[in-house]
Amino acid sequence: AAAQAGTCMTLTWAANSSIEDVAATAPDGVKWLLIYMMKDRELVKAWVRRAEKSGFSGIVVTVDSPEGPKNYSIERNKFTLPSNLTIPNLGHKKYVLKSVDGNGNTKFVSAGNELFDGGVTWKSIDWLKKLSRLPIVLKGILTPEDARLAVEHGIDGIIVSNHGGRQLDGVQATIDALPDIVKAVQGKLEVYMDGGVRLGTDVFKALALGARAVFVGRPVIWGLAYKGEEGVRQVLELLREELRLAMILSGCGSLDDVTSSYVIPANQSARL
Repeated sequence: AAAQAGTCMTLTWAANSSIEDVAATAPDGVKWLLIYMMKDRELVKAWVRRAEKSGFSGIVVTVDSPEGPKNYSIERNKFTLPSNLTIPNLGHKKYVLKSVDGNGNTKFVSAGNELFDGGVTWKSIDWLKKLSRLPIVLKGILTPEDARLAVEHGIDGIIVSNHGGRQLDGVQATIDALPDIVKAVQGKLEVYMDGGVRLGTDVFKALALGARAVFVGRPVIWGLAYKGEEGVRQVLELLREELRLAMILSGCGSLDDVTSSYVIPANQSARL
């Protein structure tokens, strides 16, 4: 659906479909691979090599959650992975899926160690940068200081993201963080945004404040749950049409015309 819409799809390492299967399904689509920095660097290296071989054009690294939070809602709901689903991209004999509830439902466990590397530093990112010629995009940047460091370390792009507010409660909304970050990088890398994008007007606002593009998660999942691939296509078409109408009604003839002059911070509108 993303390929047909002419847009990018980011595949997570934890997907229920393998890197190779997704690549075969949409060989001409723009595909990025989303990874975490793991303690097992050979696993990270394998993901990157598989992505390169499969025609992926970028690597996205989640940097705002080197360790998962204490998620009480998941614990209360006793969330487990249904037995018919697996994580094929792990592909490593020392990582297994182990039954926890007696019904065949499963969850991640590793042989004695947690998967994620909670001690990730900029040196870790430098290692990844040297590993591949693919563009590296950091997901989870919320401050101008980190954005400038990304420039200094030769990163190709950043995604202004707060992980949907699910990792650290009370973090800044991405649309509020975006303008200062765009100003800080001075066009030296591409800035994208995700978080709370539900309408084409949300896309318009992000573009106006300097984002090169936006990423959407939940709307796509909702479309998938509603009607599979066709549902995803409908969601993407709806967002594009809403953006088109927002541009027309704002008097913007092209994306280049969408500038910050078209948006006013909510806390200022009351004073107009």
